[in-house]
Amino acid sequence: MILPGATLGVLGGGQLGRMFTLAAITMGYRVVVLDPDPHSPAGHIADQHIQASYRDHAALQMLGDECNAITTEFENVPADSMEFLEQLCQVRPNAEAARIAQDRIREKTWLQEIGLPTAPFAPVYEANDLDDALSGLATPLLLKTASMGYDGKGQVKVTSLDDAYAAFSTLGDTPCVLEKMVELEREVSVILARGADGHTVVYPVGENRHRNGILDTTIVPAMITDEMSAEVTGMATRLADAMDYCGVLAVEFFCTPDGELLINEIATRPHNSGHYTVDACATSQFEQQVRVMCGLPPGDVSLHSPVVMTNLLGDIWAGGEPAWETILRQPRARLHLYGKREARAGRKMGHFNCLAASTDAALGIVAGIRETMGF
Repeated sequence: MILPGATLGVLGGGQLGRMFTLAAITMGYRVVVLDPDPHSPAGHIADQHIQASYRDHAALQMLGDECNAITTEFENVPADSMEFLEQLCQVRPNAEAARIAQDRIREKTWLQEIGLPTAPFAPVYEANDLDDALSGLATPLLLKTASMGYDGKGQVKVTSLDDAYAAFSTLGDTPCVLEKMVELEREVSVILARGADGHTVVYPVGENRHRNGILDTTIVPAMITDEMSAEVTGMATRLADAMDYCGVLAVEFFCTPDGELLINEIATRPHNSGHYTVDACATSQFEQQVRVMCGLPPGDVSLHSPVVMTNLLGDIWAGGEPAWETILRQPRARLHLYGKREARAGRKMGHFNCLAASTDAALGIVAGIRETMGF
């Protein structure tokens, strides 16, 4: 076990790194953040901020020498850099897990190899692959970049071969997946924590609702049957076991109108849809991240009450500083701002959690806040 007083490192200094840092400091650990951004939200509150590229070996050496264990806050940290750090100290999750999650072709192929369902897809490495890819799939389709796409970015709807060629060019002639657009009843996500010994705990399933491709709200408990909840939980646990995973893992599922469950994507880190855990669960996903990377047993994942998490995007700053008193006047609402210096449209600047006796009551509080604040 790595106990309080030790030093933990995190690759990435955005809001997820910031919330990890807050959890670790609260538990008595020192934290070192490596992030190239001089205004990194996590670097601002950490004990030390190494401002450098994720590929800077001198900076990685400094981080590895300083820390007892290292984690990541986003899955696109170069896997080679993680492998370098693995020679110096404990890195959880490991480079191999990151390598699977940071490439959609590799991720979806691996999921199918272990017998877990995804939407029908075909890999597209170059334009010449589009004819064969399109011939095996029914339109409409989505062409998605194999790496770096998030929040609806890096994807284009395709209904014909001409569309596909134009989309591939628009996306930079980079490797992509061509994926069938699935008719959705809802999207749900599972957040779990798995220790190196295989001990796994799973949070209550969340139901995700999006606006313009960006997560808007997560409702917990999800409005699904107990049978479906058990099924997605079992699939996520099976995935973590197959990966021999250690850390916090998020698995997103598409639920179709006929009851089919398809894995959309995985994230080898805490997840936006798990932010409700900070206020509504016995152990937050960020404390959990600290616990499993340090070899401590996972904490209790019990839900205190139903909850709705709502993202706050930069759009609401368009008319000046938002009226935070609208949220703060609600006794069962909890505001979380990420300390980012610049608000931009579509940028995640914070979130708030509303706890209530039922999900309908929590949704009612959210609706009132939205109406008053105008978003």
